[in-house]
Amino acid sequence: MAAKKAKGTSVKVEDDENGNIEVLLGGFGGQGIILSGLILGKAASLFSDKKSAFTQSYGPEARGGSCSANVIISDEEIDYPYVNRPHHVIIMSQGAYERYVTDLRPNGQLLYEEDLVELKYRRNDIHRFGIPATRLAEGLGRRIVANIVMLGFLTAVTKVVDYDAMKSAILDTVPPGTEDLNLRAFNTGYDHGVKSLEHHEKQAND
Repeated sequence: MAAKKAKGTSVKVEDDENGNIEVLLGGFGGQGIILSGLILGKAASLFSDKKSAFTQSYGPEARGGSCSANVIISDEEIDYPYVNRPHHVIIMSQGAYERYVTDLRPNGQLLYEEDLVELKYRRNDIHRFGIPATRLAEGLGRRIVANIVMLGFLTAVTKVVDYDAMKSAILDTVPPGTEDLNLRAFNTGYDHGVKSLEHHEKQAND
């Protein structure tokens, strides 16, 4: 399948002083946050001509507690593997939102699970994109693929990796026999992201 092309252009987010793009994914245990970070890192380093670094952290409880995945993507070797001021923050729980939204750098992108996250802090210096990822996953028959829906959304909105790279990383990672479900979840999130980005750009131009 040829690469899908999102209409319009993503919101311009500048690289940091080292030429790195920092991505933070946060949620609670059981949402597949760590797996999402791993897949994103693979998409960058194995299926794109980029370098990546991946780190993870858990709260006191493995399932139901807080967790985060940090991914740095660069064209050059990465000297320091930890996210400091992320360009993109992807949030799937209220606790993660309250913990990480202030870390997002100005003009950064906040992607959030709109059914689970209330935007209490109205930062005017960031770009916000919501998606009902869990509800969309339930519509596919398995809420467990909400993280893959979110990866599709991330791919369309941020363009930190392209469609084919993320698709290949997903298919390389998910358990055998689940490829079709995960690909449908990815495409669902991607299509939602294309529409969300078009709406965001239209509002910016009005």
